[in-house]
Amino acid sequence: MQDYSWIIQNKELLKLIYSVIIILICFVIVLKTNRLFKLSLHQGIRYFRNAFFFYGIAFFLRYIVGSKLIFNSISSTQNYFIIGILFEFFLIMAGFFLLYSLIWRKIEGVGKKEDSSLINSKILLFYIMSFIISYLDFLWKAYFFMFLSQILIFVLASVISYLNYKNLGNKRLFLKFYFIAMLLSLTAWILNALLSLYFNWNQGVLINIYLINILIFGLFLYGVVKFTKRK
Repeated sequence: MQDYSWIIQNKELLKLIYSVIIILICFVIVLKTNRLFKLSLHQGIRYFRNAFFFYGIAFFLRYIVGSKLIFNSISSTQNYFIIGILFEFFLIMAGFFLLYSLIWRKIEGVGKKEDSSLINSKILLFYIMSFIISYLDFLWKAYFFMFLSQILIFVLASVISYLNYKNLGNKRLFLKFYFIAMLLSLTAWILNALLSLYFNWNQGVLINIYLINILIFGLFLYGVVKFTKRK
């Protein structure tokens, strides 16, 4: 109980440290994958890069702009909800980008190339879905639709990444890390949903979720660094 009280007293500082770590990891991943895309012109890498670009924006908005330690005047009820909606929107879009990085070839075809990986006719559907999900959660004042959408996304992503790894085996080491990271991401979303439903955002459990999230992002970073070194 004493440990939990310390966590509660310092939760804003812990959130800030947590967000800075995640944002820095996202920044490095975006830089490295962008460089790799320019060398390989692989479309999947573009969408993978976009996922962590959006994750970085989401965490920046929620934990830096929305931080009471930095911008205390922003933490009004109206602004809090605006930041919350934007955070959820970018978080959901990041999940969609990760999924699309696995299936883009089946949708766009091998020879075709979209001019923009951020705005095109295929991705537009994900923007619309992300907005609808965020707005529904705003109306319900809950994260039900976000949790449901992300759990479904990472179930699909885990299955697809596993099949890719199984088919290609050790020829693509990065796919192994990709599958493990997707599986851990799915686990984290399930734990977040359970934390919201049954533990009422218990601060002690929440810290463990933060550590799992850092582990997941760190695993993605490790895979990217490992892969780029080979190139």
